[in-house]
Amino acid sequence: MNGRERVVAALRRQAVDRTPVCNPTSVATIELMDLAGAPFPEACRDPDPMARLAATGYTELGFDSVMPVFSVVQESSALGCNIRWEEKDWPTVVMSAPIWCGPEDIRIPSDLLSHPDMKCVLDAIRILRKQFGDEVAIIGKAMGPWTLCYHCFGLENFLMMAAEDPGKTRLCLERLKEVTIQFGIAQAEAGADALTLPDHASGDLVGPNYYLRYLRDLHHEFAERIPAPLILHICGRTLDRMEYIAQTGMAAFHFDSKNEPAKSMAVVRGRLALVGSINNPETLLRSGPGEVAREVYRNLEAGIPLIAPECAVPLQTPVANLKQIPQAVAQWHRQQAASS
Repeated sequence: MNGRERVVAALRRQAVDRTPVCNPTSVATIELMDLAGAPFPEACRDPDPMARLAATGYTELGFDSVMPVFSVVQESSALGCNIRWEEKDWPTVVMSAPIWCGPEDIRIPSDLLSHPDMKCVLDAIRILRKQFGDEVAIIGKAMGPWTLCYHCFGLENFLMMAAEDPGKTRLCLERLKEVTIQFGIAQAEAGADALTLPDHASGDLVGPNYYLRYLRDLHHEFAERIPAPLILHICGRTLDRMEYIAQTGMAAFHFDSKNEPAKSMAVVRGRLALVGSINNPETLLRSGPGEVAREVYRNLEAGIPLIAPECAVPLQTPVANLKQIPQAVAQWHRQQAASS
């Protein structure tokens, strides 16, 4: 199987020749930016450097996928949020200056997909599809409405709204879901094989009842309306809401290393594929290839069907550690074959 076949089959919970290594979120690093001649912010705003940097996930690291949407701000920029674009650093939404106060303020531009920060993603996907054909899986990204509410209303303001006014909160999510759906459909039509859908209802911020109350059914709607396998991404502790996540019809859940792999597999019980969960701040950033390999083995031994870093990797992550992920997967499979 090639990379695309491997990733797509695993997302469908079908048999694969070996466990795929994918990146539902960014594996861009300073070293790879320099190698590709594609630094931030250009690689977040121009389709050619965006595609060049994304391609290194396959050509340099040996992953089975490429993912060109490095930031979490494309949609928020198109909606009018104030974005801080940094040189060789992550662009961020200035959440201290929210653009809306309530659902009545929400305005989705009729030409949303024509905004330069949206269009560059669609064009980069087309470039990657032309470059690689069906050789490697192309993963897009469409932010979920919960995360968009953080950006547009401010984190504290929105969490207070969610605690105090469920009706207003649902109306905000209902209106903003169209951004996720429009962008998701457009990326699938541009050639994305799958889409990451980050929606940060993390256990580090809210309890599992929030996920059930506000997002489970909405995520089920996304799975039905967007014509590509969806990989839900939520950082942090999520074991207590994985039962609800498994009910959404999503193809996969990209989970954090704060959740023990075997326990996570026991909760989802094969209803979706788990993707993860190699630790970023300690293992990939600060440890060596040996510890990376040990963590890859722990995930494989738990039965995790797609191996990946837990989230967007720190920009200073050593490339040698990222290369070790597919190398460790291949070595583990060779050992399994030799012992069988």
